[in-house]
Order: sequence, then C-alpha cells, then structure tokens
Amino acid sequence: MILIVLTGAAVRLTGSGLGCPDWPTCFAHRVSGSWSIHPLIEYANRMVTGALTIVTGLTFIAAWMRTPRRRDLITLSGTLILGIVADAVLGAFVVYSKLNPWLVSLHMILSLSMVVVGAVLYHRSKYLYGPGTRREVRSQQFLWLARLLWVPFGLVLVTGTGATGTGPHAGGSSGQLIARRLPFAFSSATWVHSVAATLFLGLVVGLFASVWNSAAPRPLQTGVRRLVLISAAQALIGVTQYLTHVPALLVELHITGAISLTIGVTQFHLRQSAHDREVGIAPSKSSTPPVPVSA
Repeated sequence: MILIVLTGAAVRLTGSGLGCPDWPTCFAHRVSGSWSIHPLIEYANRMVTGALTIVTGLTFIAAWMRTPRRRDLITLSGTLILGIVADAVLGAFVVYSKLNPWLVSLHMILSLSMVVVGAVLYHRSKYLYGPGTRREVRSQQFLWLARLLWVPFGLVLVTGTGATGTGPHAGGSSGQLIARRLPFAFSSATWVHSVAATLFLGLVVGLFASVWNSAAPRPLQTGVRRLVLISAAQALIGVTQYLTHVPALLVELHITGAISLTIGVTQFHLRQSAHDREVGIAPSKSSTPPVPVSA
C-alpha cells in the first residue's frame, strides 16, 4: 500500500497521469505502453496494483484457512481487497476524466485509508483479539485523546490534498499544469493546510508533554515520541517545499512523510490497549510489561 501511494505520487509529479490514456490496458488493445518515460511510469503504478491484488488475495486465503479462524483478520484482509479494487476503478475514472483534480484527491485519500487498514491488519496479526482474550486499556485518558487525534489528522490530510490539487503538479503534460486544477488559489489552499498542520503539531506536542509527565507505559511514550518527530519533519519539509516553489522531489518526500504520519497515528491508537501475543511471535526488545488500567 505504501508503494501504491508513492508510485501514484510519482505518476502525478512526473506528468505521467495520461501516459496510459486507456484502462486497464495502456493504449487501446495494447496491455503495456511504449518505452517512453510517461507510459512506463504510469504502467509501473498499475503493475504495483496488480501485484498488491495478488498479495492481498493470498493474505485473505491465509486468514480464512488459519486455525483457529479469526473474523477480524478475515474482515481486514477482505477490506483491503475491496479497497484496492475500488482504488483501481477510481483510477480508471481519473484517467477517463483527464485527471479530474477532485478525483485525484479522492484517489489519494482512499490509498492512505488502505494504508491504515494494512497497518491495523499487521498489528492484529501479531496479537490475540476476540472474545475471551486479554484487553487492558493502558490509559483511559490517552485512549480518548488518541481517538480524538484522528479529527485534526484527517483535516490535515484533506487540506493537504487540496493544497496539492491547486499546486503546479496536475499529473499531466502538454499544457495541463494550469488547466486541471482545483478552483482555489494555491496560496489560500496552502494557508489553510498550514493552519491545520500547525494545529495538529501543537496537539501532538501537547500530547507528548502529557504522556512524558505521567506514568504512561513505555509503548505510549514510544508512540507519541515517533509522532512528534515525524510531525516536526513533515512541517520542516512542508515549509521548505513552499519556499522553494514546490519542487517535485520535495513533494514526493512530503508524501512519504504523510504515509509515515498515517502509520504513526494508527499505531499510537493501537498501542492504547495491551493484548497477548500470538503463539510463536516474540516481543520486541524495547517492549515492557503493560500497566493495566481499568476501562
């Protein structure tokens, strides 16, 4: 899922969005494109989607065949398959709409949502969930904060795609850089995104201070520390790319940071409760016994 987001961003930033004007083939009845750069980049993104479909299909089969069977793993792996199919179909609409900026933004949000699902699936595959299993809330206070953190984070993502949708990288070449943009001024969209990002960074820093000044278990301290570091790096990259007139390489790096932050917020949420590990999975060296707090 990370590769889907990164290669999709590369398609946009290199002007390869219409490198393959047809879907699912590249040109008419030809499966692959020519050896020019734009069709190669666009089709590489589609090949990643195809490979990911196979991997998630195998994951779903493994979840179905495992003993004992767990409904949560089946549901999550099945959701990944449905999300990938929806993302591919949405990609077709993006192509045939000649890179409609609203659909491109939705494409990005859906892909990041699938990163969240993948992170949850990876986490739950390591621990025991379900009736009769141990679930100890590490801190009721921070549990609610972790839930509420999704609201400003979602705002950061939505305003970020809006800023990108008004910027100079529309995804197409041959004069589409200005023609296919969201109907907002780039400076205004960037200002709104910067306000949302500043609010999120302030909340994360405050959360960091609260966790470290309390008797919170080490997993919560580790999770919030990672959030602070990633958020600060993202802010630095965002300011730098704006001051340097949004070079494509920094935009790709900023998207990489968005993926890391998405995983970080997901993991911090998942760390709020302690569960026993699946048989055969050893704990990491940095893990410590949880401090149970009644819900």
